[in-house]
Amino acid sequence: MKKSWFGTPLQRREALEGYLWISPWVIGFLVFSLGPIIASFYLSFTQYKIGGTPIWIGLENYQEAFFRDKLFWPSLGRTAYYSVVTVFVGVFLSLLAAMLLNQNLRGRSVFRAMYYLPSLTPVVAMAILWAWLLQPQVGLVNYLLYQVGIDGPGWLTSRQWAIPSIILISLWSSIGGGRMIIFLAGLQGVPKEMYESAEIDGANAVQRFFHITLPLISPVILFNLILGVIGSFSVFSLAYVATDGGPNYATWFFMLHLYYNAFSYFQMGYASALAWIFFVIIFILSYLQIKLSDRWVYYEFA
Repeated sequence: MKKSWFGTPLQRREALEGYLWISPWVIGFLVFSLGPIIASFYLSFTQYKIGGTPIWIGLENYQEAFFRDKLFWPSLGRTAYYSVVTVFVGVFLSLLAAMLLNQNLRGRSVFRAMYYLPSLTPVVAMAILWAWLLQPQVGLVNYLLYQVGIDGPGWLTSRQWAIPSIILISLWSSIGGGRMIIFLAGLQGVPKEMYESAEIDGANAVQRFFHITLPLISPVILFNLILGVIGSFSVFSLAYVATDGGPNYATWFFMLHLYYNAFSYFQMGYASALAWIFFVIIFILSYLQIKLSDRWVYYEFA
């Protein structure tokens, strides 16, 4: 059979069939992902409103964000605070839940399902539900507090309690979700023989946890930390539905700031610049986590 640099006719035909099968995905990626990414990068250097003509202004949008936008740094700091609390507390509680549900208990499957169910609730429905539960006058939470002689605060209507309330709602929905399942899979991958050997050597439960469990699941912890940072910095729907960024900008997170600049003020050029700033922040944070993981993640056990 005659061959060429591109293989035999049969090989070329098989390759062409393969390209045809993946072409819908490639076209979709180019049109709906890569194209908008390139367009947003260009628009970030322009003054552009929907329906208008982009006007090249260079780095003006980035200068506006860093030096003149009074909501940029507060929204970024607020998002960072939310991220630190939800990621570290959430990862710790998810690991704790996974360890409890990894025990050989009766009805373990039922408990796993119960812990996982809140994560299946759509964010919008969850926000509406909790906004009602935390309503100061007629909410169930304040009603129960009143029954025991406690005056409940305005959970989502006061600057002092707004972010803590958003954090608690987020933790309620995420502790038993995918993060716990990933931890559970990691824990089930730890060889039982290592625990048995350590127990024979006299190691107690705390020693077994710190010297066996943590090192063996450290890659899983890193994975959950990276996903947690990305997800927490992207917080939008919960704050948008429950508080709309209020009260008095108390829950005005970075993605809310980006959204309103794009779709309320129609500053698409400036919103594109905010999106690229967000991308750089996430990239740097992810890189630092991976770089620093050399000090505490043990891949040789994975």
